[in-house]
This record gives sequence, C-alpha cells and structure tokens, in this order.
Amino acid sequence: MHIGPILVALRRHKAGTVLIALQIALTLAIVCNALFIIQQRLVRVDRPSGVQESDLFVIQNDWPEKLSPQDADARMRADLQALRQLPGVQDAYASNSFPLRGSGWDNFVRLTPEQVKMTTDTAIFFADGHTLATLGARLIAGRNFRPEEIGSQGGTDPLHAGQIIISKGLAQILFPGGSALGKTIYVSNDGRPSTVIGITDTLQAHMTGLWAQAYAYNAVLVPARLTGDSTFYLVRSRPGQLADAMREAKAALYAQSPMRIIPPDDGVMTFAQVRRRAYDGDYGMAILMGIISAVLLVITAAGIVGLTSFWVGQRRKQIGVRRALGARQRDILSYFLTENLLITLGGVLLGVVLAVSMNLWLVLRLGSQPMSPLYLAAGVLLLLLLGQGAVLAPALKASRVPPVEATRSV
Repeated sequence: MHIGPILVALRRHKAGTVLIALQIALTLAIVCNALFIIQQRLVRVDRPSGVQESDLFVIQNDWPEKLSPQDADARMRADLQALRQLPGVQDAYASNSFPLRGSGWDNFVRLTPEQVKMTTDTAIFFADGHTLATLGARLIAGRNFRPEEIGSQGGTDPLHAGQIIISKGLAQILFPGGSALGKTIYVSNDGRPSTVIGITDTLQAHMTGLWAQAYAYNAVLVPARLTGDSTFYLVRSRPGQLADAMREAKAALYAQSPMRIIPPDDGVMTFAQVRRRAYDGDYGMAILMGIISAVLLVITAAGIVGLTSFWVGQRRKQIGVRRALGARQRDILSYFLTENLLITLGGVLLGVVLAVSMNLWLVLRLGSQPMSPLYLAAGVLLLLLLGQGAVLAPALKASRVPPVEATRSV
C-alpha cells in the first residue's frame, strides 16, 4: 500500500480530515484524564479506615432539652451502661465524631508551645477505655486509657488532655524515624502539653475531602466524654447479630430516657452505610467520568463511520475503476483502513499533547496528581482500536463495490 496517494486524497478532503482528527484528539485528552480521575476516586473509596467495619453501627443521639454538663454526662453514662448490657452488643462508647463521618472537631498540632505555624492538622475523637475494642482498632505501642483518666468536657470548654492516644499516621508525621511514645505534643486549646501514651495502627480521620488528603490518617483520641446537645454512640454487635443489636439498642435508649431524638432516616446507621455516605461524591464523580468517556467514544466512532461512509459514497466510481484495473477487495479494504489509521494517528498525537496539558492544569489549579504515562498509552491504544473498528464496516462496503461501477455515469 502506497501512502502517497492516500495523503493526496486526504489533502482534497481537508475539512473532514481535520474535524475527525480534532475530535479524536479531544476525545483522547478527556478520556485519559477521566480514566485517571476514576482510578483516583476508586482508590480513595477503597482506603482502609483502620476500623473493623463489619458488626459496627452508629447511633446519633440529640437531647431536645438544655442539659447541664453534669446531667448530660450522667445520661451518657447510663446510656452506655444500658447498651453494653444488651445480649447482642459486644461493646460501646460515646464520641463527638468517628472515622469517615465527614465533619467533626479538628485541631492544629504543634511540637512546642512557642510554635506559630502548625506542624499538621488532626481529627479529635473523644474516647474512653472501650473505644479501641468497639472500633476494632489495634494498639501498636503503649497502653489504653485507664478508667480514672476519663473525664467529661463541655462543648465550649477549652480542650485539654494530659494523656492522649494518637494514630500511626500522625506519629510518623510528628516524629519521622523515631518513636512518638512518651513524647509531648500540643493539641489543646489552653496551650498545655499532652503526653502520648499509646499509638494505634491505621486510624482514619473524620475528614474525607480532597483538601484533607494530607491529614487523612491523623487522629487523636482524647480521654473524655463530650457533654452537649448531641453525641454519637458507636456500638459493636456480636458477630452475626448486627440487625438485632441495632433494633435492641434503639429501644434500650428510649427505654432509658424517652426525652431524646434519634433521627428516623439516618439516626442509626451501619458502618457500611457510613462509608457509602462518606464517598458518595467520589462514586458520583467516577460514574460521571465513566458516562462522559463512553459518550465521547461513541460519538467519535459514529463520526468516523459517518465520514468514511460519505467518502465511500463519493468514490464509488473511483473504486470501480480500481477494481476494473485489477485491484482486489483486500486492496480496497487496506486503502480505507490505512487512510483512517493516518487520520487517527494525527489525532492521537495532538491528543497526547492536549491530555498532558489538561492534566498539568488540573495539577496546578486543583491539586490533582500527575497522570501516569500508562493512561496515555492505554488511551492511544483504545483510540487506535476504536478508529480501526469504526471504519471496518464502511471499508468492507467499499471493498464490495463491483468493477461495473466504473462504467456508470456520475
């Protein structure tokens, strides 16, 4: 197959050639970046929380009346005792927030009291000696909280904790290459130091947004019950008794004190529901990018089919002449496949430039990660296969044009 005659023919059809090449380039640029975004979002969705999520559920509890800190603390103690006594419940604790919640209390972390700029940010989870067992989190160094270390704190009181447990992720940021156990850091609002008495394995923060990527595994457990208008009870059921425990826990709380509000829609959620809610935006973005990619690929394929079919209709007499001069069906088929391959190659070369430029803009403006060259390679291969697949039907039609077409008038 000689390329020269094909290039001459393409120069005679500049408008259609350029439009299809531009469409292929734009499709490649968008599809490569869309696939990369989908992969990033799916990686986020699959991130470990550090929590044994099966058999764990959350109850949101609101007090409709204004309670004193002492009354609120007393009710929380009574609620926890009632929950822990249920036959289907293994353990429970109360907190202001929990991993993957999406919002909560976070504080800057400093290594010295004089430090002006924070070392990092961290989620603050109020906890007690039952927290690690309830979450299924594992201590990798140090010890758990003792009963005498658990206090209570009002929502407007300055945060202070003499002893804290921190996550492994936070420990690695604060003391890279060294042990954080026994060290003092500053997370309290009153400027007093907190001593690290324990370090958990992986434990995710409540923050799930893209802005919080750097803080995703920074967590501090504070030994206190946060008294206020609302609280969350995290409850671990016994294996296989999740549904029963959820029903019994809600009934037990109302039996303990009916003066409470547990939202009917999402007041009691399994941790699987918590995870789905936390990553709804990521699931939505992945689906949207997938739909956009599929639509663009279909439109591009349809454009190639339409343009090639139009050219076949215009060239029927020329094809007939070639057939009359001895061209075989496979020669005609090869001609159109090669012609389309040249157009597609031009489009993908321009598309690679556009894809890299688009990714660079996302990195600079939105803080995205640089795209792996593998996505460009996969996109180029996909568009080349799509182009050849789309042109196959009209090319086969052209190859079946009989030599008698050369004798017909135009």
